[in-house]
This record gives sequence, C-alpha cells and structure tokens, in this order.
Amino acid sequence: MTDTSSTVRVSAGTRLYVYASLSLVAAIVLVPLVTTALGGFKTLGDLRLNPFGLPSEWVWSNYIDILFGERYWRQMTNSLLIAGVTVFLTLVVSSMAAFCFAHIRFFGANQLLNYFLIGLMFPAATAILPLFIRIRDLGLLDSYWGVILPQVAFGLGMSILLFRNYFRNLPEEMFQAAFVDGCGYIRFFWYISLPLSRPIVATVGIVTFVSSWNSYILPLIMLNTESKYPWPLGIMVYRGEFGTDWQLVLAFITLTILPTIIVFFLAQKHIIAGLTAGAVKS
Repeated sequence: MTDTSSTVRVSAGTRLYVYASLSLVAAIVLVPLVTTALGGFKTLGDLRLNPFGLPSEWVWSNYIDILFGERYWRQMTNSLLIAGVTVFLTLVVSSMAAFCFAHIRFFGANQLLNYFLIGLMFPAATAILPLFIRIRDLGLLDSYWGVILPQVAFGLGMSILLFRNYFRNLPEEMFQAAFVDGCGYIRFFWYISLPLSRPIVATVGIVTFVSSWNSYILPLIMLNTESKYPWPLGIMVYRGEFGTDWQLVLAFITLTILPTIIVFFLAQKHIIAGLTAGAVKS
C-alpha cells in the first residue's frame, strides 16, 4: 500500500514539474510577443506609463495606417520573393543531392558529403567579406539574387543532412523492387521518394523560409536600394523615421513577424514528424 501511494506521489510530482516547466518556457516565449502586439494598440504616453498591461485606450489606427500604407506591402513582397525563391532552390538542390548520397554509390561520396557539412561549423558572418567580394565580381550587388544565392548556399548543409537521413530510412526493399520493374533513379526520386517525403520537405521548407524571412546581415550588405529592402531592413528605416513613436514601431514589428508565426503553426505537425523521422538511422 505504501509503495503504491509513493508511486502515485512521484508521478503527480513529475507531471507538476513538467507542466510548470512548460508553462515557464511558454511564458518566456509569449510574454514578449504579447507585449509587443499590445504595445502597438497604445498611445505613446500609455506605452511609457503602462508598457506591459492592457491599453487604456485601444488605438486601432496604429495598425490600420500601416496596413493601408505602401511601404509595408512592398517590404512584405520583397521578403516573400526572396524567401520563396530561396526555399524553392534549397528544396530542389538539397533533395537531389541528398538522394544521390543516400542511394547512389560513387567514389568520394563521403568526402563530398563532409565537404557540404563543414559549412555547419562556421557562422555565415565569418564569410561576409569574401562573399561580398564574390557577389560584387558577379555583378549581383543590389539585386535579389545577391541575397538569394548565398542563403541557398548556407542552407544546403543542414538541408542535405535532413533529406539524406530521411531517404535512408525509406524501405530498401521498395527501392530494389522499383529497379526490378525498370524504374530508374530519376523516376524513383520523382514518383516514389518525394511523395513519401512530405514531412521532411515541409520541415526543410519551413526552416529555410523562417531563416530567410528573418535574415538581416545578408540584405544589409548586399542591398542598397530601399525599394528592394525586406522587412528586417524596412524596420531599421521605419525606426529611423518614427524613432520617438514606439507604438508605431511595435505595431510594424507585430505585423511583420505575424506571417512566420502563422506558417509555423500550420506546419508544426509536419516539422516534428520530419525531424523525428530522420533521427533514427544515419
């Protein structure tokens, strides 16, 4: 009887600890987001006197003026264009390369894979100067491609690793049966591997999208024309113009980060499935 009650107490204590830990983590993540969103509804005086509470007067015009302004949609379009092309190219190149590493035996495969993975050891900031020189020599400065191509290159290492692990977890018998039926590598990749790899495609796509959407250093170095700025640089310019009107800055920040939050929540199930599926076998 004593052992049973002890087991119940330990189990209840464990659950309480887990719930408390998750609540603490959720509060750490949500409090800044909620505070930023509420700050956009306040007047400047209310924001200074009551930075964390509910607005004493809800000023909807802070958000409405931004939504009906040309600047916000121009920066959203630039960010969406850069992130969309980056995701597409990263998925195409990394999935094809990972398929080769997972199913095709060729000389130097491990060395070539390690070459791609070396990029995971170095942050992108360490390559800014040589990257700037190379982009300048290619004539891609102040263009979208000057931002897109480096982002694709920096994202290949992790993307290839995730795709390769997922492809290697696919049943080997299915691969052999497809070859017996006369299915070549290209058809197997396009009609069998990719349709079965939707979770990892969603995972790589969302991770790449969020990384590109929030990128600041590369656009700052490569872009000079304000009309081509994505939203991280747009916020910098916006803050320079409305530096004293912090309620407008907070409203602008809230509207720019909202798309990534929505996309992440919609693809959350696929991201978890993709990461866990590739974690069993390497």
